[in-house]
Amino acid sequence: MSLEELRRRRAGLENSSRITLENMDKIAAESIRVADVAHNASSILNNLENEFESQTGLNKVDIGFLFFAVALQCVRQYMLTDFKERLTDSEAAAKAKGGKGTDKSDRMHGWYKPSLSEISTNPVPYDAMYGSPDFDLGLGGTTHRFKTLGHDPLLGWVFGTSNVVTSTLTMWNLESYHVKTGVTAAGHKRDKITNRADISKVFAYSKGRLFDEGIEGKQAVGIAMLKHWEHIRSDKYSTAGLPIPIISAISPDIARNLAEYGIDVGNIETIGNQASYAMLINTFIAMIHGMLYDKTKYSSWSVYEVKTRKIILYSNLIASASNIIYVALNVYGGNATAARKLDIGGIIVTIYRLITDTEFIRNVKEEFVFGGFDKMIQGEAYNF
Repeated sequence: MSLEELRRRRAGLENSSRITLENMDKIAAESIRVADVAHNASSILNNLENEFESQTGLNKVDIGFLFFAVALQCVRQYMLTDFKERLTDSEAAAKAKGGKGTDKSDRMHGWYKPSLSEISTNPVPYDAMYGSPDFDLGLGGTTHRFKTLGHDPLLGWVFGTSNVVTSTLTMWNLESYHVKTGVTAAGHKRDKITNRADISKVFAYSKGRLFDEGIEGKQAVGIAMLKHWEHIRSDKYSTAGLPIPIISAISPDIARNLAEYGIDVGNIETIGNQASYAMLINTFIAMIHGMLYDKTKYSSWSVYEVKTRKIILYSNLIASASNIIYVALNVYGGNATAARKLDIGGIIVTIYRLITDTEFIRNVKEEFVFGGFDKMIQGEAYNF
């Protein structure tokens, strides 16, 4: 082996040794750094938590959003979505008719085919109770809405409209009856249940008027639908209320019992409106607050969203708590009507936000803190 070859090998060995020693130094230095991070883990995690709280804390602008959101929720609670005052059946009917009574009847038709004038001027036939004992139907002021399908908020659009078109009444068990003019012992003309009717003919005649009788037939069905809508609208916020859809077709007794406990269409609609408006306000606040996001000030959109969710959650909690206190104090003080201001739908939304927002904030905080610590372990610079 030549001297030159030996020199090349020596140089190679020296270079390899140098690289190995440099790597060993790097490994040693990295080990010391990681050990130092691990040794100060508690302090680093505390610093990361403090930084998270600093970035997600509410500043003056956020507090402004908070009070604005609370104000909107309170206006909604007391001005827009309170429970409506319940009227008696006669008051509700009179109000829907502009103060005109509806306890009259002037039906001159044959079976299943009242004239356009009779459909327009007579009350809806499925409200008839006179003559009920003759067929052992058990219809009365507190029961007829739960036993006749015309009063079902959903099925009524089919059965109720068909009943108006054919001057009939259909019970929950699909038995149908003709309704004509009857005279009471006091000499008043009232709708009276007079004879059994065929449910198949009720639908057949209704279909025939709609499709086979030209413009007048379509007018008859259209007017029947309007009268049905008007009647349902008047009954919804009356004392007896309207049953939950479909329940009456299964069991009138269950529908009635639920209504007695306040579970009826009117109250459910009010609660739904309360929840819907509460969520609409929350969405509005989230959209406006989100427009102020500055990526140079926050480590991520999720971190900024924590602020938004805090505003919404706190505003919902404050509004719901104040509503409960207001109602409780007034009812305890003897003002029973204050119970109509109870924001049940808003409280449900608040509970939902409390669960989901708390979970979201916890997950983002864990990602921020432990994600930052993991980057430090890997030697990456973590920008707060």
